[in-house]
Amino acid sequence: MILKIDNVTKNFGGVTAIKETSFSVQPKEIFGLIGPNGAGKTTMFNIITGNYEPTKGQVLFRNESLTGLKPHQIVRKGIARTFQNIRLFSSMSVLDNVLIGFDFQARYSFFESIVRFPRFISEEKRIKNRSMEILDYFGMSKFAHEKATDLSYGQQRKVEIARALATNPELLLLDEPAAGMNPSETEELGQIIKKARNDFDLTVLLIEHDMKFVNQLCDKVLVLDYGKTIFEGTPSDAIQDKEVITAYLGDFHND
Repeated sequence: MILKIDNVTKNFGGVTAIKETSFSVQPKEIFGLIGPNGAGKTTMFNIITGNYEPTKGQVLFRNESLTGLKPHQIVRKGIARTFQNIRLFSSMSVLDNVLIGFDFQARYSFFESIVRFPRFISEEKRIKNRSMEILDYFGMSKFAHEKATDLSYGQQRKVEIARALATNPELLLLDEPAAGMNPSETEELGQIIKKARNDFDLTVLLIEHDMKFVNQLCDKVLVLDYGKTIFEGTPSDAIQDKEVITAYLGDFHND
């Protein structure tokens, strides 16, 4: 397995956001973390990426504990994420937003960047070319020099995913990637994610509310409700599970 969540609990004061949750993700799997609003999904993402420490339990990435690591250290381990609310640098171009993803991979020293030694110039060219390749992969290279926040919502989503891929992750966490997209954009995004899994050798863990999107994309899902696991299995089985239906739609037998 590439990721193992081992009996994780997260308390905020007297509120338990995640309760004794365990699951594992296999290499190159597309795994969905789903559930109604307030189920604890984004809290789990924040624990995996080092924004929160679990109250109990641990996160293992390739059998190594991530407990105590800072977010930038976890990125260096090979985990990248996007956010529910798009976080692009509003004053920067599309290209510059993606270039930031390569920042920690630069193969030159601070001194070399100041005096612009040949290695700095060569490395900057390599990073720029690679950034353009990633943008082209998403059909976004033609917008490279436009202000990122001038793009449509769906296009900004692609830029954010492109920036995450620039960190060269093994595990990509996508927080509601299809949010705000129309049906055709959602379908296109699903195709891109499936293709990227193979082309970038990725494992994907995603949060999503669009069950049609989840059903078409995910190999496996875990359903959370009030921080507890209520189902784990295939998406097609999840949408037929009585407890999952109740969590999403309420109990029709209680008037």
